[in-house]
Amino acid sequence: MKPEPTIRQLRHFLSLAQHCHFSRAAEVCLITQSSLSASIRELESVLDCQLFERTKRTVLLTPMGRDLVGMAKGIVADLDDLTEHARGGGLPLTGELTMGVIPTIGPFLLPRVLPGLRKDYPDLKLFLREEKSASLLQLLSEGALDLALIALPYNTDGFETLAVADDPFLAVFPRGHDLSDFETMTPARLKKFDLLTLESGNCLTDQTLAMRRPGTEGAANRFQATSLHTLVQMVDNGLGLTVLPKMAVDTGILRGLKLDFRPFSSPHASRHIALAWRKSSRRAKEFRLLGEHLRDELATPLR
Repeated sequence: MKPEPTIRQLRHFLSLAQHCHFSRAAEVCLITQSSLSASIRELESVLDCQLFERTKRTVLLTPMGRDLVGMAKGIVADLDDLTEHARGGGLPLTGELTMGVIPTIGPFLLPRVLPGLRKDYPDLKLFLREEKSASLLQLLSEGALDLALIALPYNTDGFETLAVADDPFLAVFPRGHDLSDFETMTPARLKKFDLLTLESGNCLTDQTLAMRRPGTEGAANRFQATSLHTLVQMVDNGLGLTVLPKMAVDTGILRGLKLDFRPFSSPHASRHIALAWRKSSRRAKEFRLLGEHLRDELATPLR
């Protein structure tokens, strides 16, 4: 029987593929540089191919090495799923779970749902990572995350998704603004005013700008903020108006500011909070259970 790669070797391979530096990769793996080098040589011998091009200054993946990265990530992720399931004695939502969350959801949703999650699933160790949607889905595809909490619409091809809440958009503007005369908002009513958004690459920015009609008069994206809290401060200083998810307003982001808001008349002016995970994940049943828990928690009105 021919020798086969070990999980240990695959983890070392992925670390070196990510860092392209033996010292840093070895440090992440908690082994010596010589041990890492030996492990990579053994893997190349077993596979009978060269995975890296090495010089005194650089470490580069070979074409074959690049081809194998995705497969290795899938194998390691599946083994991690299997291990966590076994350690939990087969019980759902036990052991370690790594979840990514986007910045426009995390600060407003997590404080609301985590207490109930800890109460109902005390053996769950939930590790959180906050990144933009593109980064989260990349980490998810690489096996660095088990699942991600994102906002739809967004391109989630290749992933399973489960919507857990609808989060309507609200137009936010200074008190006494011309828009105060309206009970509801439409994209046409926003077109004459400067629209403040988050920085480029944020899915909320894309969703907000999608509401503007082509050729509108207002200056969209003239100013950009890095967080929703900064964004509302800019509106409070009279720089323009913005669009916020209701979830942020409900948790008090406008508290202490001289701002007002209005809902949109269209029921489609909203985002959908959803869980996403790899289609190959063995923990899909658990993730759906988690989604149902979040859905129930979010359906309960805030006190």
